[in-house]
Amino acid sequence: MTIQDQLTEAMKAAMKAKDSLRLNAIRMARTAIKNAEIDVRQELDEAAAIKVLSTLVKQRREAAEAYRATRPELAEKEEQELAVLQEFLPVPFTDTELETLIAQAIDGCGASSMRDMGAVMKRVTPQTTGRADGKRVSELVRRRLAG
Repeated sequence: MTIQDQLTEAMKAAMKAKDSLRLNAIRMARTAIKNAEIDVRQELDEAAAIKVLSTLVKQRREAAEAYRATRPELAEKEEQELAVLQEFLPVPFTDTELETLIAQAIDGCGASSMRDMGAVMKRVTPQTTGRADGKRVSELVRRRLAG
């Protein structure tokens, strides 16, 4: 079952359960995917849909952090939407899996210093899309290349 099918089924279930927060989060995700399809003028494949959902997750995480100090109720709402969206993404990498991936990428391109970070990130990013935060991946690559 594709992500779009999962979203449609979850939307129907949320409507029946009258769960407005979940329904709104799912509708937002479906709309973002539909807009991306309109932009590229074709139906999105699974990887592109995951990328769109990953962007939404990142936006929710950043908004929750921004609201935390001044508007805790909005931060809570963003975190709840974040939890709903994460249900549709693949299982995130553990730190061990991520470090193994990074080590393989470093060995594969022969990276030895911070100058090679771009090459390493170019190899790692497609494999981690939707399964690890890019900021976290970048920090791990930087730490590995520096030390």
